[in-house]
Amino acid sequence: MSKIKHVSETPATQFLKKHAVAYSEHPYEYEEHGGTEVSARELGVDEHAVVKTLVMEDEKAQPLIVLMHGDRKVSTKNLARQAGVKRIEPCKPEVAQRHSGYQVGGTSPFGTRKKMPVYVEASILELPQIYINGGRRGYLVGIDPILLPTLIDAKPVRCASVE
Repeated sequence: MSKIKHVSETPATQFLKKHAVAYSEHPYEYEEHGGTEVSARELGVDEHAVVKTLVMEDEKAQPLIVLMHGDRKVSTKNLARQAGVKRIEPCKPEVAQRHSGYQVGGTSPFGTRKKMPVYVEASILELPQIYINGGRRGYLVGIDPILLPTLIDAKPVRCASVE
């Protein structure tokens, strides 16, 4: 009989509870540099439904969050054009951690330390369920993606490119 691992609260799960969002918990064995490929395999779900939370910044070093399918990359050129800025690039891990309050590999778009604009790949909103980081390495939460625009003011964009 398998024992269900209890996961302690994170700022992300506190945020979801505060906003009365139904979510499922999915702890898994975290692998350094394993990414969404490992989490999808461990959960037995399609990597396309595992959503990465990426902290990036524009040319003025203003932070923003991009939510992207696990099996896709962000075209920063397309994202910058849709966000109305000149350039967007990933933050250094220590800068991303300072903005979000989360350790890289455990970044969630919910309950971040700093309020940041959030952009979501539009096709994510069409999925029936997504698995997104719950605020800790080795811990995803399953939610209905249609909640993202109202819950965290996520703006739909089309900036995915194949890995």
